Amino acid sequence: MNWPTTDPFLFCAHHRDDYPEGNAQMGPAASLAGRHLGRDFDEEKSWRMYHGRSVPGFPRHPHRGFETVTVVRSGFLDHTDSMGATARYGAGDVQWLTAGAGIQHSEMFPLLRSDAPNPLELFQIWMNLPRADKMVDPHFTMLWNERIPRVIEHDAKGRISELTIAAGTFKDNRPPAPPPSSWATRQESDVAIWSIRMEAGARLELPEVNPGTLRSLYVHQGQGVTIAGRAIANKRRVEFEQPGPIILEGGSAEAEVLLLQGAPIGEPVAKRGPFVMNTQQEIRQAYADYQRTGFGGWSFHDNGPVHEVKKGRFALHADGTFDEPV
Repeated sequence: MNWPTTDPFLFCAHHRDDYPEGNAQMGPAASLAGRHLGRDFDEEKSWRMYHGRSVPGFPRHPHRGFETVTVVRSGFLDHTDSMGATARYGAGDVQWLTAGAGIQHSEMFPLLRSDAPNPLELFQIWMNLPRADKMVDPHFTMLWNERIPRVIEHDAKGRISELTIAAGTFKDNRPPAPPPSSWATRQESDVAIWSIRMEAGARLELPEVNPGTLRSLYVHQGQGVTIAGRAIANKRRVEFEQPGPIILEGGSAEAEVLLLQGAPIGEPVAKRGPFVMNTQQEIRQAYADYQRTGFGGWSFHDNGPVHEVKKGRFALHADGTFDEPV
C-alpha cells in the first residue's frame, strides 16, 4: 500500500506480507502458479513476490538524488549494493540510505524459517535531498533495533502509548544520527519519523513543532482513532500544517500510527522512475550516467543475492567497516 506524502517526503510504501515457510533457496515453500513473477504486486493476495522470482523482494535497481528510510517491523531484508556493501537487517531495525550521486542496490526478503511462517512488515520512506546534496557520495547508516529509543507514555488513566523514535527527538530521546548529508541532519529540517502504538482508549499529546513544519499521520491499524478531534479510519492519513500540539486518542482496540514530519525543502522536484532531481534535464542526465557507468557496476553473482540462512543481522560497509547489533 502506498500513501501520499508532503515535502520533504516523496513516497511512503507499507508492505505487509504473510509469507509461508521458506524453502532451501529462502523463497516461499508454496506454489507460485498464477503469479505475475517479476511484477507481483497483487494486493488481494496475502503475500507478494514483488520483483523477485524465487525469493521475494526487489532485485538490483538504481537510485539518484534522494534517500530511502526502510523501517522493518517484522521479517528480514538482505541488502547488497554497487559500492560492494552488504547487510541483513530486520525485526525493528532501520536502514537509512543516501543515494546521492547514484547507487544500485538489491533489497530481498529471505524467508529464513523453514518450520514456521515468515511474516514481513516494513515501511519504505523516500525523502528528498536539497539541490546542494543530490550529488554527494552514496552512504548508508544502520539504526539497529537495540539502539533505537522507545518511549512509554501513560495518560491520566494509566493507558499506555509507545513511541519508537527513528528520527527526531521526543522528550530528549534521540536516535542515532542519520547519514551525514541527509536533510534530517539540519536543525531547521525538524524531521521526525515515529511509530506510535496506543492501547485501546489511550490518549497521547504530540508536542508542538517549528512554524512551517508539516506533519502527516498514517493510521495503519485500529478503528475509531481520533486525531485532533477528527475520526480517522484505518488505512487513512491526516496532514497538519499548524505547529501546535496534536492530541491522539485510541479507539476500542489497539491502534498503530506512523508520523512523518519535516520542514519542506521547498525546491522544484523532477521525478521519473528511480531518480529524483530538480529539473527534467537532470533526470535525463541521470539516465545517461546510469547507462554509462552503472553507478559503480555490480560485482555480485546475481541480481538479487541473499545471504546464508544462518547469517545474523550485520552490515559490511564499502570501506570495510563491519557493524552489528550490540
